[in-house]
Amino acid sequence: MGAATQVLLVGLLLLAAGLPAQAARVDASEHQAFWLWAGVTPQPVLAQARTLYVLQGQIDGPRRAGNPSARMQAQNPATPRLSKEVELWVVYRAHTLDWNDEVFALLLSQLQRWQRSGNRVSGVQIDFDAQTLRLDRYAAFLEDLRQRLPRQYRLSITGLLDWAGNADPAALNRLAGVVDEVVMQTYQGRHSIAGYQRYLPSIARLQLPFRIGLIQNGEWQAPDYLQSSPWFRGYVVFLLNPSEPATDTPAARR
Repeated sequence: MGAATQVLLVGLLLLAAGLPAQAARVDASEHQAFWLWAGVTPQPVLAQARTLYVLQGQIDGPRRAGNPSARMQAQNPATPRLSKEVELWVVYRAHTLDWNDEVFALLLSQLQRWQRSGNRVSGVQIDFDAQTLRLDRYAAFLEDLRQRLPRQYRLSITGLLDWAGNADPAALNRLAGVVDEVVMQTYQGRHSIAGYQRYLPSIARLQLPFRIGLIQNGEWQAPDYLQSSPWFRGYVVFLLNPSEPATDTPAARR
């Protein structure tokens, strides 16, 4: 091998070493925590689940102007009995924070119903797309909810990538004193968020327990530094029906 060829090969190897690793597709069979949403058919992979986030209801705003009452729409009326080994989070998708006493009471009764059915209910998760600049209002809502929840139930929330990069640190610290975990979503709708990697360093610096939410078959490349965070608790995979392939989308929600 000539000297010129050797130099060329060394250059190519150095170039390859500097390239980022190719992102893989999220294989649900490699994980043990899942979101099970309304309309999604249970998959065999659920047999290996150790943590399940099951959508129970959706809280919508008033149907018409002048009616201030929020309402809850059932999303998963059945209450199956899961294995005692499965940690269950009952999830509520919220489109408003203006809850009335009836909504709070219904949420508590549903938690107790899951518990009476023999399930290992860890707590409730709120899935609300709080705007980054309005996190203080969201924190106030969560503080109120925390006070209403019986002590045996923990409180989880989903989080947007934009929180990590652009939120007021004081607002995030306020959440840390209220919620037991935040699951940061790296997807929007049924799609991985393009450029999610630039938010990960900020997420790794969070000072509250967090997980990373992935979309089944979506894109994900785990950075080495994520595992070194003492607050990192692993991944949650949002399951899709086979007819709903995940793709990439332009940017994170704000």
